[in-house]
Amino acid sequence: MRAILHIDMDAFYASVEQRDDPALAGQAVIVGGTGNRGVVAAASYEARAFGVRSAMPTAQARRLAPRAVYLRPRIARYREVSGQVFDIFRRYTPLVEGLSLDEAFLDVTGSLKLFGSREDIGRAIVRDILEATGLHASIGLAHNKFLAKLASDARKPRGFVSVDPDQVRRFLDPMPVRRLWGIGAKTEPKLRARGVLTIGQLRQADPAVLRDLFGQRAGHYLALARGEDEREVTPERPDKSISHEQTFDTDLTDLREMKAELLRQAENVMRRVRRQHLAARTVTLKVRDHRFQTATRSLTLRSATSGTRTVYQVAAGLLERWRAEHANTPVRLLGVGTSQFEEGRAPSIDDLAPVSLDATIDAITDRFGSASLTRGLAMGVRERSDRAVPGKPDSEGPKDAETSADHSDRR
Repeated sequence: MRAILHIDMDAFYASVEQRDDPALAGQAVIVGGTGNRGVVAAASYEARAFGVRSAMPTAQARRLAPRAVYLRPRIARYREVSGQVFDIFRRYTPLVEGLSLDEAFLDVTGSLKLFGSREDIGRAIVRDILEATGLHASIGLAHNKFLAKLASDARKPRGFVSVDPDQVRRFLDPMPVRRLWGIGAKTEPKLRARGVLTIGQLRQADPAVLRDLFGQRAGHYLALARGEDEREVTPERPDKSISHEQTFDTDLTDLREMKAELLRQAENVMRRVRRQHLAARTVTLKVRDHRFQTATRSLTLRSATSGTRTVYQVAAGLLERWRAEHANTPVRLLGVGTSQFEEGRAPSIDDLAPVSLDATIDAITDRFGSASLTRGLAMGVRERSDRAVPGKPDSEGPKDAETSADHSDRR
């Protein structure tokens, strides 16, 4: 039988801020967009006591917790700490499936003879994380991913819940049916109308009722209600796409300012692409206007690129085409994405200058941070981007939120 761990850092963004600034210890700390359109990316447990939750509009959070400390996310810092945490995971098993910066599944089945029981390994990991970073984690232990995930959520913060195979029904049956993956705001009321409020009631429900509600997916939900999940832990899944987008406090109308924003985003995206030794063939532009109408435009290159300039030029061209069709339309959000990755190729003679520049910029920002160097066109966007509404690429915030600023398909 497999030994699966699900580890989830407690209030990760907010906890990093409290750890880095001791003056914030014990205070209500809220990380997210600070402008009129901001969204909460993470809230400390002191802030959650006031009812603040991730994905909540910042304006609402301010009404609930007016005296809280409101901070913009420091994504580079969170990635750095996340790297420390994931290095600890890999001390115990190579089978680490990262879900976000602060969350992962581990399969430690092959490590039991070396490190002891799954509980021994879980305690060791939690201890190592605390010693290395000063942060706390919640952990769930079970024989499959579904149960381990529910277990890690059961007693946050600092939770440690182990679900034995013979205790699955006792663990699952009292839980609200919405805890099953895939049952959300639309499906739960339909189940409630049929008298199905808990996972245990769903497991015992009339199969005809479930077929009427779920169709061919009825068997899937019944299997989950029985605690069955055959998915394997899949380590190091390659990114399907890497993107960066920004929602603005004030809509953009000036094309040059939009292009400056695209250059800043292209720099961010391609730095991450190069770090993974990849090159991208497809460039995608995302535009959302003041009426919340969203458009995407893509172009696939003849050969893959790892250069910032190339991606920016493609994105700017796509923006010009969109702009020709939507003259003078205010822009609420802009985003640049890349996909269809290949292993990084050797640069051609024509590429050498921009690649050398990219490498130099990467080295400087890796050492001194992204605010240390800005390309000329992007200089005008620096102040605006400092006011813009950031999002969150990890699990504490909404994956598809209006304010997503830095998103990839995995951590």
